[in-house]
Amino acid sequence: MRMRVWAGTIGLCTAVATLSGAAGQATAQELSEKSVRSFMDYAWSLTPQQFSKQDGTVIVIDKKKPNDVMVPIDVAREVIRVGRLSAHAQICNLADHQVINHRSLMKREEEKKAWTDQQIVYINQLHLTTVMLLTGRIRVVEKEGDKEVVVDDGKASQKTCTDEERAKVRDTIVAYVEAGPNFKVNVAPVAGAPAGGAAPAAAAAPAPGPAPASQTATGSTSIPKTK
Repeated sequence: MRMRVWAGTIGLCTAVATLSGAAGQATAQELSEKSVRSFMDYAWSLTPQQFSKQDGTVIVIDKKKPNDVMVPIDVAREVIRVGRLSAHAQICNLADHQVINHRSLMKREEEKKAWTDQQIVYINQLHLTTVMLLTGRIRVVEKEGDKEVVVDDGKASQKTCTDEERAKVRDTIVAYVEAGPNFKVNVAPVAGAPAGGAAPAAAAAPAPGPAPASQTATGSTSIPKTK
């Protein structure tokens, strides 16, 4: 049977539209709790059952116990906010800024010493899911009544970014990174930036571990119900 867009994603589409508005709108409307939980559920459906760290350590995630892994909604909301910045950086071809934005987020959460290894993996996946939703790499569909998250194998739809939006994204990320953990990373100047407007030096956290398998996987996964 032909797959169709799930009608229940209207709320999510509204949330995505809110998040992916002009990058110059630094203070986008806050997402509703329902929208945040939708993002959380989609991220959970794409969270791998196991994750291998660079040192060879394997983190096993019990997919039958989402409440033991998913983080509180206020934390999820912040992760989604940072994921929005990463998505804008990707759209605006600010690859270095996208990297340091993500690293700064993960460094902050790791330094809290409040999360299990499984929750750190989930936080990373929630950030990634937000980026993929806003850049068109994943979508939500319904097939015979089952809701599924589909990872599109083809290229995402092309989005544009004005010079003004690009500068705003750059400056917002630099401010976020500089307000976080103290680490150093040199960011290449932004092409087309006004004279003297090259991005300030921002910093580096140790390179993150390998991405969960779902970052590059194709196909679809069912969305589990969470309590």
